[in-house]
Amino acid sequence: MSFKLDKARKETENKTIRFPLPLIKNIEKVLEGTEVTFSRFVIQACEYALEEIEEEESSKKEENILAK
Repeated sequence: MSFKLDKARKETENKTIRFPLPLIKNIEKVLEGTEVTFSRFVIQACEYALEEIEEEESSKKEENILAK
């Protein structure tokens, strides 16, 4: 699955998180010319990472079942 920017909003809660400055600069560079906020990008990146983890775990379970 590829990562795509989406400007849709969802119900949220504030959390404080610290980012390395180079990472902030890289993210802001990617977002230039888009209507996507920094927060929305971070939310999407986390959602994408979680989906990838779930897919990997599912694949590993299938491999283990087939290996038996």
